[in-house]
Amino acid sequence: MDAAAARTSFEIERVAIIGAGVAGRSFALACAAAGFDVVLEDVMPANLRRAEAEYSDMSADVVSGHAGSLELASTVEDAVREADVAVDFVPDELESKLEIFSMIDRMAPPKTILCTPSYALSITDLASCVYRPDRCVAVRGTLVRGDAAEPPMVRMLYPIGANNSVLLAMDRFLRRLGVELLAETDPDVPVLMKNVSIAGR
Repeated sequence: MDAAAARTSFEIERVAIIGAGVAGRSFALACAAAGFDVVLEDVMPANLRRAEAEYSDMSADVVSGHAGSLELASTVEDAVREADVAVDFVPDELESKLEIFSMIDRMAPPKTILCTPSYALSITDLASCVYRPDRCVAVRGTLVRGDAAEPPMVRMLYPIGANNSVLLAMDRFLRRLGVELLAETDPDVPVLMKNVSIAGR
């Protein structure tokens, strides 16, 4: 396989999810139901126990061999060690997102995509603060289809210079979860611009 083909053949199979609150648990179960191997992390053991019970109930209803797996982790490092993508469910505020992005960036292998659900923040800002800005995306919208008749629409925002293989892999990943996807360059005005130069300045 040549280098160009290798760059476009990245597939997401192992998903790290940071935060096992209601949203994180629901997303973890949706990923497992879609056949992904999931590692779910939370600092609160009660959240992990709840996720484990819900996964047990779900897997009993899934045809044998079609569900993915769910592992529980008590540290971010354990969760992201082999992840193809890491999705955080921390509060949607700059300090929290920067802290978790920095932590995942240090601990995850180079292949790992950093994905964050965010309605308030610029992915360009967040990406400018890590060593893999071309592997960062933000998502806006309902990530879990549930019982809706129509698939929910999710916007995937990415910084200028995002790796094309990352965008293709995320497209396949999210569509496998049963959502419709609109990918677009980050429309938000960055405020940090730590490592990003502004054209014309």
